[in-house]
Amino acid sequence: MKIAIDISPLKNGHYLQHRVRGTGFYLRNLQVSLEKYYPENKYVYFNRGDTLNKDIDIVHYPYFEPFFLTLPVFSKNKKIVTVHDLTPLVFPQHFKSGLKGVLKWQIQKLALKNANVIITDSESSKKDIIKYTGVMSSKIKVVYLAAGEEFTMIKDRRSKIEDIRTKYKLPQKFVLYVGDATWNKNLPRLIEASSKINVPLVMVGKALIDKEIDIQNPWNKDLVKVQGLAEKNKNVFRLGFVSSEDLVILYNLATLFIMPSIYEGFGLPILEAMSCGCPVVASNGGSLTEVVGKAGKFVDPYNIDSITIGIGEVFNNPILQKELSQKGIIQAKKFTWRKTAEKTMEAYKSIMVLR
Repeated sequence: MKIAIDISPLKNGHYLQHRVRGTGFYLRNLQVSLEKYYPENKYVYFNRGDTLNKDIDIVHYPYFEPFFLTLPVFSKNKKIVTVHDLTPLVFPQHFKSGLKGVLKWQIQKLALKNANVIITDSESSKKDIIKYTGVMSSKIKVVYLAAGEEFTMIKDRRSKIEDIRTKYKLPQKFVLYVGDATWNKNLPRLIEASSKINVPLVMVGKALIDKEIDIQNPWNKDLVKVQGLAEKNKNVFRLGFVSSEDLVILYNLATLFIMPSIYEGFGLPILEAMSCGCPVVASNGGSLTEVVGKAGKFVDPYNIDSITIGIGEVFNNPILQKELSQKGIIQAKKFTWRKTAEKTMEAYKSIMVLR
């Protein structure tokens, strides 16, 4: 097969480029995995606006945003699209679209219906796509993601870990959060919960220290709030963006990793943490129960006391930490980029049989 894949979000200045560990991570690993496990195919990587040759069998758009025109409505080629999540549609009161956004969503919804196949990251997201677009279930394929191979337990812990502790001036024990600061991430409650039991909270994510934000944009409301709360709390350590090399060590160093999200389409940092042997505390929101399985401690994202208790039970219990660490490593091994490539290729082949 000759497969064209849109890699526009990897381009400097693209509006999705800020998703360093999201869309960009998916695109890069998809490229590597498809070429590694299915080298018999021809892969063509293009940016929006490029002219494609007529001999292309399939065009894959591996990203989708409901309020941006990311997907062409009509195409001469067989078309497949990856929809990671539809969180802004599930919680419209917190992700205001405006009139232009509403109009663009109607166009994007039509484009989705015209796609031959839709790939999504979880059963939770599949249900959302069916609910908000009316697309038939049979047209939607769930393809789980995986952590990068670099996320693993560090055997020579002392030298590397202490270097990172010194570099970022970290305490001996801490709770780790990695991700964005949008409303669904639930960070104000996380900061309050960690403060109630006085445990250090280390937060990784570019947006967390970004000073050039539009404070009038309702999508940034929680980000502004989180930055304000963190500045007043000496027990909150905002590291901003860190390299993958440093992040691996941070996962190995942390007492526990937490993702208290109200909603997630997948929750990739959880897999990264579990792969590194870091005990996980997660909310029961969206797809996280699919990813964590029985390998983590679950909390109610709407209940600060539940988050507080969940953190405390793991943070103060070395035996539970070891148990969750071992279970997490086993759970994370169920998700591999080989499986992701395999399921993606199955989706491609299902299109080829269509007339």
